[in-house]
Amino acid sequence: MIALAALLSALPAVVSYVLMVLQPSDTSLAIRSVEWLRDNGARGLVNRVESAYYTLNAPSTGGPSLRALPHQAGADTAGPGAAPSHRVVAIPAYRPPRIAPIISPALSGEGVWHPTFSSDPARPPVLVTSYRPDPNYPQMVAGVAWIDSTQTSTQLYPGRSEPAVSMPSRGPEEVPPSLRGRLVATFNSAFKLSDSGGGFASGGHTYAAMHNGMATIVRYRSGRVDVVGWTGGASAGPNVAYARQNLPLIVEGGRLNPNLSDGPEWGATLGNAVRVWRSGLGVDARGNLIYAVAPDQTVGSLAEILRHAGAVRAMELDINTYWPSFITYRAPGAIGAANLLPGMDRSPQRYLTPDDRDFFAVYVK
Repeated sequence: MIALAALLSALPAVVSYVLMVLQPSDTSLAIRSVEWLRDNGARGLVNRVESAYYTLNAPSTGGPSLRALPHQAGADTAGPGAAPSHRVVAIPAYRPPRIAPIISPALSGEGVWHPTFSSDPARPPVLVTSYRPDPNYPQMVAGVAWIDSTQTSTQLYPGRSEPAVSMPSRGPEEVPPSLRGRLVATFNSAFKLSDSGGGFASGGHTYAAMHNGMATIVRYRSGRVDVVGWTGGASAGPNVAYARQNLPLIVEGGRLNPNLSDGPEWGATLGNAVRVWRSGLGVDARGNLIYAVAPDQTVGSLAEILRHAGAVRAMELDINTYWPSFITYRAPGAIGAANLLPGMDRSPQRYLTPDDRDFFAVYVK
C-alpha cells in the first residue's frame, strides 16, 4: 500500500514530464529537463547545483595573454573602421568611437568596429567588435554590437513557451519569412518571467503586470526603442508597442548600479557573483542600442563592459551558456548568419525556425 501510494503521488509528475518531452521544442532534452525541475518544485536544488558547478569551474586569473582575437564570422573586416584596403567608402554621418582597449598592448583590431550587413557601407545599420575587458583574465573576450537606431526597427517576438503568459496569438515564434529581406540581426531576450518577476506587454496589451523600478526594454508607438527604469505603473499604456522587464538597471546615468554586489536583488537563478555567460543590452547617449555578451561574467563585470562600450543605461538579459545569442546576417534573406562570438552555444540559424523563448529581431528601415 505504501508503494502504491508513492506511485500514485508520483504519477502527476511523471505525466507532466512526459507531456513536456512530447511538446515541440528547439531546446535540448537535457536543458528542458533541468528547466522542468526548476518549474516543478526543485528550483532551489537546481540553483544550488548550478552555483556549485560554476564555482568549481570558475576561470583562473592570470595566465598568458591571447595573441589574436577570435575571428568574428559576421564582421566585414574590409568595411568602414577596418585597416586600409582597396575598398573606398564614404564616412557615415555617425559611428561610435573605437572601444578603448583595456589591456596593453592591444591586439590587432581590438575594439575596432566592423559592419555586418552588405547594404550601403557608408551607413552600416549594425557594427560589431570584440575586446578583452579584464586584465585579470587576459584570455577572456567580450563581443559587442552597436545598432543604429536611425536606420533600424527592432521587434520583439514571443517564443513557444516564453514568456509564460496566456496570449490570443503568439505570432510566428520565429523571424517571419516575409520580413527576412530586411533582417540584419537577432538577439536573445531576458530571464523567464517566473525567475525575474518582471512584466511583459505586446501589441498594446499588458500580459504580465509591469513593475516600477525594473529595467525594461520598451518600444514606443513612435518606433523608438529604449532601455529604461520603468515608472509607468502596472499597465504599459497605449503609447507602448512592447515592453519586456528583467531585474533592475545595471547601468544608469553612465554609472554602474551601486547595488551590483547585492545578490538577492538579481534574481533567483545564479545571483550576481557566479561567473557564467551573461548578455546585456544598453543604449548610448544618442539612443542607439548596444548589446554585449561574454563568458565568465558577474553582473558587475557585464555592467562594466556595457558602460565601457558607451552605454548610459543598460540591463542584464539572459545568462548561462545555452541562452545568449546575437546573430548577424550578411545579406537580405537572412543569408550569411553568424554568431557574434565563436564560443556561443546555439546555431546561428536560431530564430529562423520557431524558438522556445522570446527574442528580438532588428530590421533595416
